[in-house]
Amino acid sequence: MKVEIYSDIACPWCWIGKRRFDQALERFAGRDDVEVIYRPYQLVPDAPATASPHRAWLAERYGPQSRAMDDRVTELGRAEGLTYDFDAAQHANTFLGHRLLHLAEAEYGPAVQGVLKELLLKAHFSDGVDVGDRAALTEVAVAAGLDRQRVVEYLAGDEGADEVSALLAEARDLGISAVPTFVFEGQWAVQGGQEVDTFVKVLEQVTADMAAAADASEAAAARRTPDADACADGACAV
Repeated sequence: MKVEIYSDIACPWCWIGKRRFDQALERFAGRDDVEVIYRPYQLVPDAPATASPHRAWLAERYGPQSRAMDDRVTELGRAEGLTYDFDAAQHANTFLGHRLLHLAEAEYGPAVQGVLKELLLKAHFSDGVDVGDRAALTEVAVAAGLDRQRVVEYLAGDEGADEVSALLAEARDLGISAVPTFVFEGQWAVQGGQEVDTFVKVLEQVTADMAAAADASEAAAARRTPDADACADGACAV
């Protein structure tokens, strides 16, 4: 089963959703057959290259209610074992981070990409790291297992930029307007940081639907296969 998770590094619910989905996978009997790939999405694509304090930016955007929004996420995150420090968090453009995630998936595989995603979310929300800064991103990437020199050279140029831009456009074309969004086998989509039990049920339902579709396909193929007795002289009667 292929699961594509559309999310942003600067999305607080994306970290909660990731943690809950990871827990669901641990409980899912078919977890060894599930491939998880993170796809890019930017909540604020026009965020400036220079980082600024998260609290000030959020207050400007949402007004007095912004602190209550942060407090609720902090509480929910704590229940999942996550630490949010919004006083230290930096509002930054996440495009470079998504390029780095693309590199990890392309050259190291989905498992390493998943590790990098977790470290980027922690860096942004817990450690006050500017995830738009190349030097800071390099350190996070190295901690995830990526080669330092490769990352430095990669981030210094534009490699991967076109591919990430295309993936961002693809998300828009798919109608994804909120994250996290979990797409199963390119057919079934679940939006939001659902409860662990919900994710488990979705994984089980998708598995059942895939099995039913495979059975139906085999049955249809059997109906299309001509009987051996009906074949003679290089031609088959159907």
